[in-house]
Amino acid sequence: MRKIATLAVTALLALPVTGMAAPAPKVGIRSTARLPTPLPYPYDEKADANAEVAAAAKRAKAAHKLLLIDLGGNWCPDCRILAGVMRLPEVRAFVDQHYEVVTVDVGRFDRNLEVPERYGVSDLEGVPALLIVDEGGQLRNRKELINVTDDRHKRPQQMVDWLAKWTR
Repeated sequence: MRKIATLAVTALLALPVTGMAAPAPKVGIRSTARLPTPLPYPYDEKADANAEVAAAAKRAKAAHKLLLIDLGGNWCPDCRILAGVMRLPEVRAFVDQHYEVVTVDVGRFDRNLEVPERYGVSDLEGVPALLIVDEGGQLRNRKELINVTDDRHKRPQQMVDWLAKWTR
């Protein structure tokens, strides 16, 4: 009986896990000291945000990934820190595996606001704001849009852990 139970548990452990988040990579740094200098300017102020989001959504769906829409502005230090964390090699590999990322410049909350409105977000409270959109076009993180705001006061690992929890 014990052998059968052990075999059953072993078989269950071998099955792919659904409904659980992918494990976040270990960044191994407690501060932003390892980030690129100068920090990146991730938002293209002249880009056609609607076209870029549509193209990224199409790529995400084809690759069975989540769409990550990064709303922010180059004037925002927290947005630039988040972009730097996402460019760390161990983070980049994780993000590339699970997300199709598109950045959208919202200016000073006066540009490209139709993008978040398309997902039911009519009033941004701060940036960076990350929209996590599934293959069906549904926003997954409606209640945590700005959980990554003020990233200067978070460790990079916390940012990566936040991204990982949506990969269910």
